Amino acid sequence: MRLGTLVGFLAILIALYILWRIKQVLLLAFAAVVFATAINQLVKLLQAKFKLNRRIAIAISVGGILIFIVGFIALVIPPFIEQFKELVTLVPDGLEKLNGWNKWLRNFLPNRLIEDFQGIEALTQNLRSWMNGLVSNFFDLFSSTLAVFLNSLLVIVVTIMLLVSPTPYKQVFLLMFPAFYRRRIQSILKKCEKNLGGWSIGILFNMAVIAILSGIGLWALGVRLPLANSLLAGMLTFIPNLGPVLSVVPPTAMALLDAPWKALAVVILYVVIQQVESNILTPIVMKKQVSLLPAITLLSQVAFAVFFGVLGLFLALPITVVAQVWLKEIVVKDILDLWQPKSDKYGFIPHKSKAKNRLSNK
Repeated sequence: MRLGTLVGFLAILIALYILWRIKQVLLLAFAAVVFATAINQLVKLLQAKFKLNRRIAIAISVGGILIFIVGFIALVIPPFIEQFKELVTLVPDGLEKLNGWNKWLRNFLPNRLIEDFQGIEALTQNLRSWMNGLVSNFFDLFSSTLAVFLNSLLVIVVTIMLLVSPTPYKQVFLLMFPAFYRRRIQSILKKCEKNLGGWSIGILFNMAVIAILSGIGLWALGVRLPLANSLLAGMLTFIPNLGPVLSVVPPTAMALLDAPWKALAVVILYVVIQQVESNILTPIVMKKQVSLLPAITLLSQVAFAVFFGVLGLFLALPITVVAQVWLKEIVVKDILDLWQPKSDKYGFIPHKSKAKNRLSNK
């Protein structure tokens, strides 16, 4: 192996190691790009409809979104903390009732069946110890609040910078590619922006519909905090497959404080809404905006959650949307579609006419 090849190989390994070490920063930067692309759709709408200056449209868009987020936090967090405290105090009583039911039932069962129900008593003891541990460690969950706040502030600042002046950042990104390929990369970036914009429109529509349906259903069932729970359900729609499962927990717990049948009704309500979203909304909206296979969506969520944690889980879908464009344009169109089989069947050579036409378009 030549010295130049060895140095180049080592440089690639070092670059990959550095990228892995700063993966959280890269994910935050990508989150800013996603938010900037989504907000840019609103900015363009305000500019086209009201003939506003771009900076004014950006200020209105960003200000409105920040007001919504602050209002959502103020509306949801304090009531949830109070309800959680109430739930924690009531759960031990429920476990005691379950334990008493277990003892009463064992008096009427044959001896051979008693062993099958002894696990209930152990289950109640485990649940009680788990709840005590949860209560003692509940406030430890907020130990990283400062880091979350700083990361959010970083994403907001970078998003505003990208919105105000996106061209210099695109030019810096294009400099990482050879000169003859930069026009091609620019067209790929436009397709990524288009797909991200379409995805953001589709997911925002789904979030709004889910929030409205959840709010109406929870209000009809008499569940506490229907507005807060419906907004939470809409927000968690951002995470396909896993978001709806997470969103059903708070309203079910609150309904359980009133009556068991109400908790079951909440679960059924959310299952029905999820079926509507999966079988009607998503196919109609996403088919027009961006096409993603369900299996690939689920696998990407699991993979990014394993490698990058919670932030990777939230960004799995937009990353998949962008990765799909790059793979289709570069790997498929620029590499695989330009190769034709040799006549001697032992390999492949590039189809010169297609390659010449593709490079001339760049």
